[in-house]
Amino acid sequence: MDSAKSIPSFQQEDEILPLNKEKRYIGVRKRPWGKYAAEIRDSTRKGRRAWLGTFNSAEEAALAYDQAAFAVRGSLASINFPIEIVKESLVKINYRCRIGSSPIETLKESHKRRGEFRKKKAKEEDEVLVFEDLGPDLLDELLSQS
Repeated sequence: MDSAKSIPSFQQEDEILPLNKEKRYIGVRKRPWGKYAAEIRDSTRKGRRAWLGTFNSAEEAALAYDQAAFAVRGSLASINFPIEIVKESLVKINYRCRIGSSPIETLKESHKRRGEFRKKKAKEEDEVLVFEDLGPDLLDELLSQS
């Protein structure tokens, strides 16, 4: 499943973005090479930034931020997408945080595992070699030339 396709884009009709300007999301920074990093301030670590992962789209990174913000701050969190979308996404990834563990670290590991799975799947798809049958005449011709 391509999660970028399942994440809705919420742009108001009256919100017009100038050309070459992308929508900015809370907790998302664009990397120079085009990927997006999601981060959140962690109050358990004196407000230091906690890295949540690197994503292919700003929407994916924003959803990762929203999941962490909601897990830590609940309904008081400032988030990018409607709360229903965030709750549904947490259910889809089977989010479970054990008592005494950090919700941010739990989500970070979840995103890390999903990224590793995607890389492994993409690598397996890249390793497929397809042979085309060009017929016995070509094989005979090649063999007779050597």
